[in-house]
Amino acid sequence: MKQAEIMGILNITPDSFFADSRKQTEREIAERTNQIILEGGTMIDVGAFSTRPGAAQVSEAEEMRRMRYGLEIVRREQPDAILSIDTFRPSVARMAVEEYGATIINDVSEGGVTGVVDTPLESDGGDIPEIFREVARLGVRYVLMSVQPTFELTVSHFLHKIKMLHSLGHHDIILDPGYGFGKDVIAGNYSLLSRQQELKDIFRLPLLVGVSRKRMIRQLIGGSPADALNGTTAVHVLALERGADILRVHDVRAAVEAVKIVGETITKTIIKNKNKNNNKRP
Repeated sequence: MKQAEIMGILNITPDSFFADSRKQTEREIAERTNQIILEGGTMIDVGAFSTRPGAAQVSEAEEMRRMRYGLEIVRREQPDAILSIDTFRPSVARMAVEEYGATIINDVSEGGVTGVVDTPLESDGGDIPEIFREVARLGVRYVLMSVQPTFELTVSHFLHKIKMLHSLGHHDIILDPGYGFGKDVIAGNYSLLSRQQELKDIFRLPLLVGVSRKRMIRQLIGGSPADALNGTTAVHVLALERGADILRVHDVRAAVEAVKIVGETITKTIIKNKNKNNNKRP
């Protein structure tokens, strides 16, 4: 059984919700880049535009400047790392792929519906979003995130958006349920988590889970993002048991350990059940 991969977060932003994740200087970016890989991460997710509620808008030129600055350092430190680019802008995605060899575009806007400081980017009137056209042209993996409030709407919108991507000949899709985006705590986030395996069963696509230190955890246990590691690990375990293939995290080492323990437990269970079934045969 293949174990889940860890995507380490690298925020080249001054205002991401978790203060310790903000990396601005050359030294900070280099140290974080190397930390992700040394602690067992297999992907680095680079973001230059904070999507936390209430975050300031960032111009396309500024996002591009930040991203180039960060990617130069990342590529110098870890030239062979798998790069994921956290952006909703086609121009930024294109630059990162063509100039720095990024192979994943992680779009929190569900193709432009919302999710970026709660501001719709374009009409969802049926026309194919430009970011879909760009990732299809570039031929890179695309993380399609849901900003829908319920499981049923998440499934409906995934079906609609996947159909759009397939119409462009693009099939390399990762689904992100969108924990923390457009959902309330219980009826949204945790209800969706309880049914996450159903998403895997319906779509048969890789699932990315991004819950690290988010408000959905803090609203249950209290405290600030700095206090939310234990809660994050608990949710990671639940997500892994329900089919998560990639965890997008701040705390790489803790996530790697969770993956190893859950993976070992699931493997032992599969072997035990297989042996039990074999013993029942006449």
